[in-house]
Amino acid sequence: MSTREPGGPAPEVVAIADESIRLGQFLKLAGLADSGAHARELLEDEVVTVNGEPEQRRGRQLRTGDVVVVDLPAGPSSAVVG
Repeated sequence: MSTREPGGPAPEVVAIADESIRLGQFLKLAGLADSGAHARELLEDEVVTVNGEPEQRRGRQLRTGDVVVVDLPAGPSSAVVG
């Protein structure tokens, strides 16, 4: 399975300190969201996918290797939990 979005750049690997991290926290850590409120908006707007599946839960637990993609107006932006 490729973690590269078609036509997009390779996702950045973002290291986490623990075994898992909540999606809302990871969106901020990876720079995909500016704040917790922005992360919530992205999830409510249904523009976030985790491992290719749509996701709306800020509390979803992510683990190493999970791929998060945000479909922004300027194009998709992605990060891998490291």
